[in-house]
Amino acid sequence: MKLFHFLRAVFVIHFALFLTLLVSLLTLFMTLVLRRNAASVQGLAAWWATSICRAGGVEVAVDGREELDPEKPYIFAANHQSQFDILVLQGFLGADFRWLAKKELFRVPIWGPAMRRAGYISIDRSHGRQAIKSLDEAAQKIAAGTSVIIFPEGTRSKDGKLYDFKAGAMVLAIKSGVPIVPVAILGTYEILPKGKLLMTPGKVQIRVGRPIETINCNSTDKHKLAKVSQEALAELLNT
Repeated sequence: MKLFHFLRAVFVIHFALFLTLLVSLLTLFMTLVLRRNAASVQGLAAWWATSICRAGGVEVAVDGREELDPEKPYIFAANHQSQFDILVLQGFLGADFRWLAKKELFRVPIWGPAMRRAGYISIDRSHGRQAIKSLDEAAQKIAAGTSVIIFPEGTRSKDGKLYDFKAGAMVLAIKSGVPIVPVAILGTYEILPKGKLLMTPGKVQIRVGRPIETINCNSTDKHKLAKVSQEALAELLNT
């Protein structure tokens, strides 16, 4: 059985690399040649994620989606335990959203241009005017109707526990004025913890919380908003 799990984990790595290349090429073809818009390729991203999860023996259940209005944009604030968080959110959250990604990723051949064509939002994490400008541009896109996901802890948890939220992560919510939705992910740490290369099969649960309004918040409220959002997510994790 251990040998089977090992071989399966090795297969998943190669399968994921192949599928990432395939979906990137299909995204470029659909948007550049067929002239489809970014929204039309989101199904490809969901298929990419669910296919990898199923190949790895990962089962995902979602609770709380009824709290969301499909006509409204949100900033989904999720805990971050594993690289697998990206797959389970992309494949199973069931909301139309885009990822925020550091600008360096958009320079990766094939993958980077595909991310841009899919409508993902570039963030300059350096200091100074460019960083502020990229945040302002991202906030404008969100306010105009684009939902996004953030990991407000700022890094993957090394032990599976919830880390303190960074107040800076709340700036985007305040600038855009859209609600923050806490999203608890349980089970991905056991599947692929930080520092581990090979995954193990398992079950994952996604719990979607109630939206937290930010419309009346300003820059002085970022620490309070971080605390409120963290407490809401912690409650979901411990329910």
